[in-house]
Amino acid sequence: MRAGKTTKILLANDQNVVRQGLRQLLEREADFEVVGEAGNNLEATNLARELTPDVIIAEAHMSKMSGVEAIRRIKTEHPQTAILILTMDVEEEHIAELLRAGAAGCLLKNICSEELVQAIRSVRAGEFVSDRPLMQRLLKRAARGQPVAVDFGEHLTRRETEVLNLAAKGMSNRDIASYLGLTEGTVKGYFVKIFGKMGVGSRMEAVLEAVRRGWISPEDEQGEQIRRQR
Repeated sequence: MRAGKTTKILLANDQNVVRQGLRQLLEREADFEVVGEAGNNLEATNLARELTPDVIIAEAHMSKMSGVEAIRRIKTEHPQTAILILTMDVEEEHIAELLRAGAAGCLLKNICSEELVQAIRSVRAGEFVSDRPLMQRLLKRAARGQPVAVDFGEHLTRRETEVLNLAAKGMSNRDIASYLGLTEGTVKGYFVKIFGKMGVGSRMEAVLEAVRRGWISPEDEQGEQIRRQR
C-alpha cells in the first residue's frame, strides 16, 4: 500500500460496544478511516453501496439478511471491497460458505490488535488471511468430501498446482513469490489463470475446490518444510 493512502473501513457488527471498541482501536492508525457502522447485514449492504469502503470488518452472524447473501451482493456491486470476517464460530461449513461467497478472510475474535491491523492491511492489498488452525480444519473438511476423478494435468500446470498448494498453507502472494523465486506480479498472474481454469472467483474457493478434487492435500511434506523455514 502506498504511503499516505487511506483505507476506508466499514464496521458491521450487531453489538454497539464491539463497534465502538473496533473504531477506537482502528482510528489509532494514521492511514485508517472508519467511514461507517452497520448493525445488521442489510445495513451493511446499503452502507457499502453508499460509502464504497475499501475494507468491511463483519461479524459472521447478523440479522436482516444472511452473511452469505450480504457478501455476494457487496462483492457483485463492489468487487474491490475486501470483507474480513471476525467470529468465534468454529462451524466449518458456515465459514466455508462465507469464504466461497467472496470474503477475503476469516479470523477468530481472540486475535490481538496488532494481528487485526496487519490483517486489514493484507486484505486491502489483495491477500487472503485466515487463522491457521481454522484454515486447516476447512481444508481437512473439504478433503473428506467425495473426490472427483479428474486428470488435473488437463486443468492446472505443475507450477499453478504448486502455487495453489502454497496458498493452502496460508502463504501470501509475497511469501509464495519469495519461496519460488518469482515476482508478486507473476504469482498474481498464476492466480488469475487458476481462477479462470477452475471457474472460481477467490483464492479460498480455488483452494477448497482443489482439495475436494484431490489435486492438493491439506497436509504434506512440502507444507511442513515451509512451516519450518518460516
